[in-house]
Amino acid sequence: MNFNQAPAPFLKPLTSVGAIMRQVLYALVPATIAYVWFFGWGIVIQMLIAVVFALAAEAMMLSLRGRPLRPFLGDCSALITAVLLAWALPPTAPWWLAAVGVIFAIVFAKHLYGGLGYNVFNPAMAGYVVLLISFPQQMTQWIAPDFLIGESVRLSFMETLQAIFAGFPAGIDIDAVTAATPLDHLRTQLSQGAVIQEITTHPMYGMAAGHGWEWIGVFLLLGGAWLMYRRVIKWQIPAGVLLGLGGLAAIFWFIDPSTHASPLFHVFSGAAILGAFFIATDPVSAPASDKGRLIYGLCIGVLVYVIRAWGGYPDGIAFAVLLMNMAAPFIDHYTKPRTYGHERP
Repeated sequence: MNFNQAPAPFLKPLTSVGAIMRQVLYALVPATIAYVWFFGWGIVIQMLIAVVFALAAEAMMLSLRGRPLRPFLGDCSALITAVLLAWALPPTAPWWLAAVGVIFAIVFAKHLYGGLGYNVFNPAMAGYVVLLISFPQQMTQWIAPDFLIGESVRLSFMETLQAIFAGFPAGIDIDAVTAATPLDHLRTQLSQGAVIQEITTHPMYGMAAGHGWEWIGVFLLLGGAWLMYRRVIKWQIPAGVLLGLGGLAAIFWFIDPSTHASPLFHVFSGAAILGAFFIATDPVSAPASDKGRLIYGLCIGVLVYVIRAWGGYPDGIAFAVLLMNMAAPFIDHYTKPRTYGHERP
C-alpha cells in the first residue's frame, strides 16, 4: 500500500502572516470610526488611495522579482503599510501624497531590502518621513475638530473627495477648516512665552490632550490591548514606549509644570499610542528578545520626548522608530537570551 507523504514541515503553524496582519487591521477599526466622527471622511479616502497604490506597487515588485502574486498579496503586509501611512497623513492631503509615500515605502523601504522579513526600516514610517521632509506645507494642513469650525463649514464626503483630488471646493477657505495640531500649537505658544495653564484654555484642548485626539488615543489603546490579549504583539515595546515618553515627561512636568506639558498630554497627543502599539511593534524591524524589545521601546519613548521638546518637529514617532530600527541589530546582539544549559560567555 502506498502512502502519500507531504514534505516538511509536518506541523501546520497555529497562525499565519495574513491572519496576524488582519487582526492588526481589525484593532484599528474603532479608532478609525472615532477619527471619522471628529475629523470627517478624509482618513477613509486616504486609506483607499494608499491601499490601491500599495497593492499596485507590491504586484509590480513581485513580478519584477519573479515571485508569485497570490501568497504575497494575500499576506496583507502591503495593506498594513498603506493604512498606517494613511493615519499619518492630514485627512485632506492631496491624493498624490499618499501615492508617493506608499510607493516609496513598498518599493524602496521593503522590496529593495528583499521584501517582507528583510526590511531594516519600518516601511510606513520611511514613506512618511520622505513626505514630511519633501512636502512640509501639505503635510501640516490638518483638519480642525468639527466643534471648532462649526457645522456650516464641515466637509461632506463629496467635498472631502473633491478637496483631495481637485482642491478645496469654491467658497470653502482652507484656513477656515484647518488648524495646527495640539502639539504644534503648544510648541508655538511656548516659544512665544505663554505658559501651559494659559495655552490649554484654548478650545482645541480637552481633558488630557487635544479635543478629539484624546478619544482617538483611547480607542487606539483599547485596540492595542486587544492585540496583546490575542498575543499578536508582546507588551514590552508598547510599555517601553509609553514609559519612556511618559516617564521623561513626568520628570520635566514635576520640575516646571508651567513650561512642560503633563505625561498624559504627551501620551495621548500625536502618534504616541499609534506608534507604541501599531508601528514600533513591527516584528521585522524590532529586536527579537524580550529584554531587547523593552530597551528598544524605552529608547523610542525617550527620543520622542527629546524631539518634541527640543527638536525641529512637533512630533517624533517616525524619526524615533527609524533611528531605533538602525539600532535593533545592536540591541539584539547584546540581549541574546542565555542558551539553556550553557553559561553566558
